[in-house]
Amino acid sequence: MHISRRGFVATLLATTTLYSVAAARSAGRGGPRPNIITIVLDDVGYSDLGCFGAEIRTPAMDSLATAGLRYVHFDTKSVCASTRASMLTGRNSHTINMPDVPDVAAVLGKDPNMARLFRVPGNAQNMAQVLQKQGYATWAVGKWHLIPMDELGPNTSREHWPLQRGFDYFYGFPRGWTDQYRPELVENDLYLERDFPADYHLSADLADKAIRLIEDHAAAKADKPFFMNLGFGTAHSPIQVARKYSAPYDAIYEKGWDAIREERFTRMKRMGLIPANTRMPPRETRDRAWDDLSDDEKAVFARYMAVYAGFIEHCDEQIGRLLDALREKALFDNTIIVLISDNGAASEAGQAGFFDGLYRANTIPTAEQRARIDELGTAKTQAEYPRPWAMVGDTPLRRYKLWPYSGGTRTPMIFHWPRHVIDPGAIRRQFVDVVDIAPTLLEAADTWFDAVVDGVTQIPVAGRSFLSSVQSRKAPGRQVQYFELRGNRAITSGRWRAVAMHDCGHPYANDRWELFDLETDFAESTDLAARYPAKVNELKALWDDQWARYGTGELAQPTALTCRYSDMFDRRPVD
Repeated sequence: MHISRRGFVATLLATTTLYSVAAARSAGRGGPRPNIITIVLDDVGYSDLGCFGAEIRTPAMDSLATAGLRYVHFDTKSVCASTRASMLTGRNSHTINMPDVPDVAAVLGKDPNMARLFRVPGNAQNMAQVLQKQGYATWAVGKWHLIPMDELGPNTSREHWPLQRGFDYFYGFPRGWTDQYRPELVENDLYLERDFPADYHLSADLADKAIRLIEDHAAAKADKPFFMNLGFGTAHSPIQVARKYSAPYDAIYEKGWDAIREERFTRMKRMGLIPANTRMPPRETRDRAWDDLSDDEKAVFARYMAVYAGFIEHCDEQIGRLLDALREKALFDNTIIVLISDNGAASEAGQAGFFDGLYRANTIPTAEQRARIDELGTAKTQAEYPRPWAMVGDTPLRRYKLWPYSGGTRTPMIFHWPRHVIDPGAIRRQFVDVVDIAPTLLEAADTWFDAVVDGVTQIPVAGRSFLSSVQSRKAPGRQVQYFELRGNRAITSGRWRAVAMHDCGHPYANDRWELFDLETDFAESTDLAARYPAKVNELKALWDDQWARYGTGELAQPTALTCRYSDMFDRRPVD
């Protein structure tokens, strides 16, 4: 378990009557407490922002990187709800009953763990609850997706909704995704019934709400800072945005996913984001080559990606409006902004993509899709791009969302705090996991998680603050982190990373582990397991140790349903 010395001391003090706000600030950094905004993008790949090598225009997010820091080795839990729960609580997702998305409860049947699964326990204090106690205004805007399925009804419990988890106000959507033109919306604990104007888009609405909260807070001259968790739907399917945003990308993506991936790879090296010796893994064996597509497929699939890019550019525009509001209210310089994506680029749509409905096979002939191509991005379709575009989104990494490889776990992360960043625009290469975000932000606010809340001992925090790395590129990063999702596993220890794909229905002892040296092989291109079997055994034992600390007992087999996702989730190891 990784807890900084300062965090350990604060935790001890929290168990005594001597603990107070003043004590928490005794190691303070001077000046007023910062405002804090966490911006969480959805299914946006490692290289999908301009400042991380994309051809997609993201000037607002790029400006945060220019004045802040880019962390190029930041890991998530490879799926959204697990990442979001870990970000807020500083604990690993298994420890807090969020091993996957709550939606999979529908396929777990009579699993004996169902009574607790997908319910973040009450003794896992999150950073909103800490900051609220410290006098912060706390707001959740946008995606939540930490609600068990039996609490989603209009007259059900609200135990796991934002207002019961440390937030003063919630405006957004409760599930994993929603239509961008006709969203399912919630305010506080109630579903909203409303008419949507013709020019409505959820990203703009969420930015409007975020700006209004900040303006009202400033107008009230409230003598306290704020924490906002802002979760956009972008760029989770359905990919939807006005045509004026996607049209400029049509010609760019006509060259196809193989060419765009190579262009990003070259650009990322030139920008210094990835080491010059990085070797990019080849296209996955089940992902089609662009040159093998028909003319109809090329036309339609290029438009999918143009809509996706326009969706991101439109979201960036909304973030720019938020940044302008902070500047106008003289809040910008003392606001910490952490921007991440919750997992790698989306792999769910297979080789054909989704045209008019999510998470079901696309049976519309490509010629018909081409005839209806202008419906992509509109309210007439709920689309998602084909899986090889996710390979592009995660350039130069291996694979995509849901996988244990870095293409699933590693995402862009920007840290922006003008008062604290001394080398703006720099790149940080320290390993940081999403569990480290809450401890970092709480340290910046001169506070820490409580060890005991209302007499209840809290689950130990797994994260550690990386605030020292904000001021020093030489500060240590995280050394060890385990991973598990749907039976697939990984473990990082220093320069080494081991990955095991699980063959459903077979004993875990039969899994074949691959080994990568991240110091010389940033993109996990070369398996060294045969060369260093002792290192593989060492990392397997380390995984077992980490699972004993943070896991849930005996590792269960994935369900038959998750194992049937053969096209989007090929479990066989790649030769």
